[in-house]
Amino acid sequence: MTVCNLTRRFHATSPAGLRHHRGVRGNGWLRAGIAGVGAGLGAGVLGVGWFYSSVLLDTRQRLVLPERVVDAGDGTVTLRRSRLVEQPGVWGLRWADGLSVMGPVLRTERDVVVRALDEGPVPAPGTAAVVDTGPYDPDPGARGLAFTEVAIPTPLGPAPAWSVPAADPGSPWLVHVHGRGGARREALRILPALHRAGWSQLVISYRNDDVAPPSPDGHYHLGDTEWEDLEAAVRYLVAGGASRLSLFCWSMGAAISGAFLDRSSEAGRIDAAVWDAPLVDWRATLRQQARNRKLPPALTPVAAGWTSRRIGIDFDRFALHESPPAVRPPTFIVHSTPDTAVPVTSSRMLAQAAPSIGWDVELLEVPGVEHTSSWNADPARYEGAVVEFLGRRRG
Repeated sequence: MTVCNLTRRFHATSPAGLRHHRGVRGNGWLRAGIAGVGAGLGAGVLGVGWFYSSVLLDTRQRLVLPERVVDAGDGTVTLRRSRLVEQPGVWGLRWADGLSVMGPVLRTERDVVVRALDEGPVPAPGTAAVVDTGPYDPDPGARGLAFTEVAIPTPLGPAPAWSVPAADPGSPWLVHVHGRGGARREALRILPALHRAGWSQLVISYRNDDVAPPSPDGHYHLGDTEWEDLEAAVRYLVAGGASRLSLFCWSMGAAISGAFLDRSSEAGRIDAAVWDAPLVDWRATLRQQARNRKLPPALTPVAAGWTSRRIGIDFDRFALHESPPAVRPPTFIVHSTPDTAVPVTSSRMLAQAAPSIGWDVELLEVPGVEHTSSWNADPARYEGAVVEFLGRRRG
């Protein structure tokens, strides 16, 4: 699913001095936004900005089913035609009580799209469904992998994680961090390829997931506090004897890992990172999402200002091309060019700025698919590129 899109989703305290500094910055954003639209519209813009901020911080998970099954059977499914239904590659087709693996487009007609139905139950005609980036449920067992559910002792309490060890107990570890509104199942696509390549893997949850402790205020903090749960996972692995670690992050997972690399005393243990559709500039992402909703440009700083006041975040620290983290491991970015949730331009800016800030960043752009869907477009190409990058960094 498009886990960072604020309209179509599937599924903790800063130090006092820093909190005060961030609050002042947030007030500046509010003043700038109000000045941009004039005093007469100020109250209305403030109200809409508060609402937009509330959507951004909302942790509730919703199942949205925008597509419709027209027919299914004999290894195919026919869906009403839409931009998402027409995307190439391998997808999940999810409905209220089912999930199937949907293969490539076989035929496109005026109003419908016919795709291969490769695995899973067959939905009835008329079923409301959604095209899901995650074709597999519910855990690594669905990919034929042995795993153990472990509890990571985070600052807010135990957070479940899947431990998927490699055959060699001395193998390096890779920690998976999902995106906003997502879940651990996001990693099920890539786990088998990395397992075959000899990586042990830990797929974590973090605060406000449905299986992890909630934040004290019940809000997402957009990476500003969630990084502490990633730090706890790294410490858990180190306590178990791990010495070499890498990261694999989707969407807001990259913002979480960026904060971890900047603030954690454990950051130096990270040898490499893979970021899929990474959120490396929150303000650029908010501007993109405002454009998606045809909202006035002045609304973005107002919403950002409200958000800064409510959760204490300093958005400047999340523009990584301008404020890179203190620790900058070699990083491989995969980003789809039509991404309407997190703009590919942010990844391009980071890749362009990387040489001047001492950061080894590689960028692979993928056409034709939406947010965090580069694997879906061409699993073999995606897995080959990721394994090749990590293999070079493994030594």
